[in-house]
Amino acid sequence: MPDTPDTIDIPSGPSRPDLSSWTCPAPLRDQPTVVMGHGGGGVMSAELVQDVFAPAFGGPALAALSDSAAIRIGGVRLAFSTDSFVVRPLFFPGGSIGDLAVNGTVNDLAMSGARAAYLSCGFILEEGVELSLVGRVSQALGSAARAAGVEVATGDTKVVEAGHGDGIYINTAGIGLIPDGVDIRPQRVAPGDLVIVSGAIGLHGVAIMSVREGLEFGVEIQSDCAALGGLVGTMLAVTPDLHALRDPTRGGLAAALNEIATASGTGIEIRERNVPVPPEVSSACAFLGLDPMYVANEGKLVAFVPRQDADAVLEAMHAHPLGGQAAIIGECVEHHPGMVVAHTGLGGTRVVDLPIGEQLPRIC
Repeated sequence: MPDTPDTIDIPSGPSRPDLSSWTCPAPLRDQPTVVMGHGGGGVMSAELVQDVFAPAFGGPALAALSDSAAIRIGGVRLAFSTDSFVVRPLFFPGGSIGDLAVNGTVNDLAMSGARAAYLSCGFILEEGVELSLVGRVSQALGSAARAAGVEVATGDTKVVEAGHGDGIYINTAGIGLIPDGVDIRPQRVAPGDLVIVSGAIGLHGVAIMSVREGLEFGVEIQSDCAALGGLVGTMLAVTPDLHALRDPTRGGLAAALNEIATASGTGIEIRERNVPVPPEVSSACAFLGLDPMYVANEGKLVAFVPRQDADAVLEAMHAHPLGGQAAIIGECVEHHPGMVVAHTGLGGTRVVDLPIGEQLPRIC
């Protein structure tokens, strides 16, 4: 783990933040009502989907429970995804809710190997929100769409009474074409595959926390919010035989690894020293008692690549602006199927569990 900076500026006196608001408590698993942990991307989120939504909706396309559904219409193979964004604050270092609304859906499509083509966009506005703020968010969303090479083709607007929203919520859905010969899904992961992360982790979650709670860590920490379609295209140009891709958003890298391990029935072993954690993220997490492995990202991916292709894929990633810090962090193994194990810098091992809820809610 990288060394921490020499100085950390911590608020004191009356301006010191309320520490009780920083984490999402892990409630009882038989909780009869919805709690924040149900939206955290961890065990509670999975149980909500598996026990409530999936039985109600059914269908083979949904059964895969991937970031996007791979569907075939008229002989054409498409990826289809939707996502909702409720981040607070609306603007943060490195991005905004408008950027997230585009990049989040584009990235979900990219994790199937698809290049996004069209998006829908739904705005839910709270009565009383300033139109100038709506305009700023819209401009950010439009700019992000153009940068990602995707068109906003349709949309919807709803307004709720004052006090029944949080300014602006956004939903986006997207479609994209999956190239012939590309079959990216967790079930293809096999023992011997190497695990590659595309860059430094934890930046988005710490950036959101720093502005939300008024913390300073010696340097400004910016979100890594970015569209990953171009990076995935670069990887596919090396080999179409990428086994699985996942963008580690809610629940962080730990949640993404656990989801792949469970879906593939393989064990995953990583080396903590190989995981790129920026010094500012490391120091912030040490101060707050957080694990960077569980902190959200919005511009990173984790790839499961056949061993014989890993070096070539890694070299191509290094040549792309969003993959300069890509690193091989581990491999898939036959033993302890469905479990993620980390080899620590001290020579020990620890189990990396799927989180129950989320360390920091409302990060996307």
